[in-house]
Amino acid sequence: MDKLKSVLSGEEARRDDRTVLETVNEASTLSWGTRLKGFVACFVVGAGCTILGVCMLFLPKIGLTLFIVFYTFGNICALCSTMFLMGPVKQLKRMCDKTRALATTIMITCLVLTLCAAFWWKNFGLALLFVILQILSFSWYSLSYVPCAREAILKLVAVCMK
Repeated sequence: MDKLKSVLSGEEARRDDRTVLETVNEASTLSWGTRLKGFVACFVVGAGCTILGVCMLFLPKIGLTLFIVFYTFGNICALCSTMFLMGPVKQLKRMCDKTRALATTIMITCLVLTLCAAFWWKNFGLALLFVILQILSFSWYSLSYVPCAREAILKLVAVCMK
């Protein structure tokens, strides 16, 4: 009955003119409550993985590897959690803004290089260096969403350097 109603009202013709992206966006639209629940769930999983990774650091032999995996996965979950609030397309556009492009590139590169250093190159010192760079780049990226935060940090560093 709904199909007949849409054909008679002319909505069916408008639906044929939509692009694939519009169709996917319409099909994946979530209510604000669902978006908030998804954000909280994904963020909690990310924070839990990060905390679990830090706890695993102190295990003998495999602790460093588990730390790297859980910490990196936690950062990925925390980054993906914001996609629930804005939507994936808008989030990706914001990540590529000129104010965030460098921080985003460094952050994603460090995420990948951390895993490469741990599993492919088997160099845990380098992996820890990339974890530190993950922390710094993720912090700098996050500060870009707070008005004037980056400028305040830069001024604080400049004052401390004098």
